[in-house]
Amino acid sequence: MNIPIVECRRPVLYVRTNNKSDSISKAVISTQGWDIKEVDGLQEARNSIGSQKYSVGLIQLVSVEPEQLRAVEALLTDHRTIEWVIITSTECLQQRTFCKLIRETCHDYYTLPLSDVDYMRLLSTLGHAHGMASLCLDDLEQGYDDYEMVGSSPPMLKLFGSIRKVASVDAPVLIYGESGTGKELIARAVHERSARAEMPFIAVNCGAIPESLIQSELFGYEKGAFTGANTQKCGQIEAAAGGTLFLDEIGDLPFDMQVNLLRFLQEKVIQRLGGNTEIPVDVRVVAATNVDLDAAVKCGRFREDLLYRLNVLQLQPPPLREREGDTQLMAKFFFDRFVSDGQAKLKGFSQASLQVMERYTWPGNVRELINRIRRAIVMCDGRLIKPDDLDLQSCSADDARPVISLEEAREKAEKEAVISAIRYCHNNMTQTAKVLGVSRVTLYRIIEKYQLSVS
Repeated sequence: MNIPIVECRRPVLYVRTNNKSDSISKAVISTQGWDIKEVDGLQEARNSIGSQKYSVGLIQLVSVEPEQLRAVEALLTDHRTIEWVIITSTECLQQRTFCKLIRETCHDYYTLPLSDVDYMRLLSTLGHAHGMASLCLDDLEQGYDDYEMVGSSPPMLKLFGSIRKVASVDAPVLIYGESGTGKELIARAVHERSARAEMPFIAVNCGAIPESLIQSELFGYEKGAFTGANTQKCGQIEAAAGGTLFLDEIGDLPFDMQVNLLRFLQEKVIQRLGGNTEIPVDVRVVAATNVDLDAAVKCGRFREDLLYRLNVLQLQPPPLREREGDTQLMAKFFFDRFVSDGQAKLKGFSQASLQVMERYTWPGNVRELINRIRRAIVMCDGRLIKPDDLDLQSCSADDARPVISLEEAREKAEKEAVISAIRYCHNNMTQTAKVLGVSRVTLYRIIEKYQLSVS
């Protein structure tokens, strides 16, 4: 078999529950870079999982009894961080409960016996399953030690790469992003991967501090600087010395305070309120905003020179609606993290829930996703979370993306192209066929297919 070589060895658990004569070829899998561990029965599988970490599991089921099916379901739901692939028979696939189990808990399935082509597809499936499993917190380098930073979509992979690059230098960073996209997590990720990782990370929400207090909060004050200042206080900038100062919602910083911040960025010194001494402070500034600062500059609400100082390096987390495929991945991830808050029988999401989550536009982004899932876990009375539990059934049509199959999209485009061409050619079929680049026979076949009127 001409099967691509897998460059690194990765663990896969092979659970055989039935006749050994129907076993798959371990040699084909193991010689292609997989470290395959074969066990007999579900209990041995549990023992093996307890002693070694697996990213992918293969379960062979040639026949399924009700009691065995319940045991398999328990194994799969108890170990959701493993991506499971079922190897089964066509007879088993005739059982509705078994098919339902595959849909709700498994990454993929194959039927015995496996052909050479099946083995090639299986190896590809194992690679994809391993990648999905690696997005879990314990295995994911891209997780940045914070559970919200999970994703495998191209925009997120690009962001992860940018974070690594930005972390390697010591210039100011400006993070643009919608509310709920994880701007503070990104700032922490930059800090934790920088040379300042062992020093403080101080976060300040510029929009949450009263305007009258923000100067003393950032720069500190001397004893006696104002009524009630009974002791000296270091500000947040000074507290972050040697580390990173994260200024969230920088667009809400009062205009007169922007001058003081600009001076600090230029001179790297501060003066406490009520003091005359200049204090040098070595700190990296990372700012974040969901405001268009270029527009704010034009409106006179934000200093242009401060924007230039802050916007040396830029990161822009994508909104959840642009992260194709990440919604279901994160939903399952957060479910595993918070499932202990719900009832013991809760197993996961219904297929309808997964579909409606994929269609929803998530105006609150990841923060909204987390909140809805946590609420659903607590409120759900059944085994599977339904759209009503997520409170997504009541979402307006404007909040949902229409999802159609590729075939439906092709048919829609074909139909619209023919209708447009017929109108353009004033129902002249010969000219219409020329415009479309098809024969008259093909044109009439399409007209008949969609029952179009040409009169």
